[in-house]
Amino acid sequence: MVGSARRPAPTADAFLRETTADAYVATMSAAVDVLSRSVRGARRPHTGAPQQELQELVDAVDLDAPLGDTPAALEELSRVWLDHAVWFHAPGYVAHLNCPVALPALAADLLASAVNTSMDTYDQSRVATLLERRLLDWAAERAGLGPGARGVFTSGGTQSNTHALLLAREAALAARGLARPDELLPGRLRVLASDQAHFSVTRAARLLGLGADAVVRVPTDARHRLDPAALARVADEVRAAGDVVAAVVATAGTTDLGRVDPLAAVADVCDERGLWLHVDAAYGGGLLVSRRRRHLLDGVERASSVTVDFHKTFFQPVASSAVLVRDGAAMDLVAHHAAYLNPREEGVPNHVDTSLQTTRRFDAVKLWLTLRVMGADALGDAVDACVDLAADVAEDLARQPDVELHSTPELSTVLFRLRPLVAGPDGVPTPVDDGTADALVGGVRDRLAADGAAAVARTVLDGRPWLKMTFLDPATTRADVADVLRLVREAGEDLLAPLPAPVAAAAGSAA
Repeated sequence: MVGSARRPAPTADAFLRETTADAYVATMSAAVDVLSRSVRGARRPHTGAPQQELQELVDAVDLDAPLGDTPAALEELSRVWLDHAVWFHAPGYVAHLNCPVALPALAADLLASAVNTSMDTYDQSRVATLLERRLLDWAAERAGLGPGARGVFTSGGTQSNTHALLLAREAALAARGLARPDELLPGRLRVLASDQAHFSVTRAARLLGLGADAVVRVPTDARHRLDPAALARVADEVRAAGDVVAAVVATAGTTDLGRVDPLAAVADVCDERGLWLHVDAAYGGGLLVSRRRRHLLDGVERASSVTVDFHKTFFQPVASSAVLVRDGAAMDLVAHHAAYLNPREEGVPNHVDTSLQTTRRFDAVKLWLTLRVMGADALGDAVDACVDLAADVAEDLARQPDVELHSTPELSTVLFRLRPLVAGPDGVPTPVDDGTADALVGGVRDRLAADGAAAVARTVLDGRPWLKMTFLDPATTRADVADVLRLVREAGEDLLAPLPAPVAAAAGSAA
């Protein structure tokens, strides 16, 4: 009977409700104490403990023997996980596109977890749906997509890119009165992208039934950016072969080099041929709030769809991404209606109509609170600080005789290789050969990973391996980077020990 007293369950005090609010406060306080202790003690990216040791720590926990005490369980979790976590705020972490997180976002994350809003339908979320839509409108306005734009929050760039290409596929089929890609035979749907596009483009093509070979690679220019002239040529060749270009993918912030494709020129090619242009700005999306570098995204307003990862250059906790679509009506191409969930006649804003997810977390609230506390300009300034640091570090590296810099960075990623000077047969200092430099890249990266004092990444570009530093912490300084480079050089010296001794002045130089 409505209003009657609830029958207490054996574990009633284990769930958040009006009678356990005090217990919730105590539990969260205990968790915050454990976390803050770990954060204060995190002076390096991770402990460097070997995988076998970590596996033994995990395997030693009997999940069928609960401790029955939150503080004890938290201490166990601290020992098993937090003591060995990877800390992206540590000065030595410069490996991947991972950022420290904004404090307001953490507060919002706590609220999102506790309320446990499900964003699939309006009746489960109510004002949360309206709040998310307002944020999406704000992001679309920042991108210049116009008042008809729509979007949805996703789990990350891979899902956002997949969603965009799904819409592009459906738009291409709808324009031809078709329902399935195989009805296009003997022609095929193609996706045009450079070799610097994110791997999720190829994965999406496979998931969408187009096949991995449906992605046609377009040549890049000398700066590894999508070449508009080559794009026009390839698009015309695809059409001449009887195939259909479903989408062109441009990238605003490539993973390896942080390059921004010439979006306006690419948009010209697409507009002339009526092609769907998707801009993957998962990395470079933070430029939307930059006060000094917003121009790097000129042309994004002409995209059919855009990916933005807020958990990269907006400093949000994972996961927080969005796909934005200039013609909002295109979102309805993949709408599905279930009688029990979102019937057509309901007429309310249900995000499950267009999202690839059904149950979905209220991740938008993290960005909302961050904007309300810090503001967009502060986030943009943080992005600019990271890009400024990359430029400074590149200048430093370019002056070092034992370092090969790949190129001048555009965003916050720097690629380099050690080329130590060794004493040649005639005693003249000579850089190590390409083979030795290649071997040093993997060896140095592995040495640093095993130690834990610093974390750099490794990639392959132009047929050669490179060490990669990505700066996404605005608090990182040139001195911090110099410490990382010192560790890189020390690792290189150890690996070169069997060879003639490195020239001390070069091997010990600091950036």
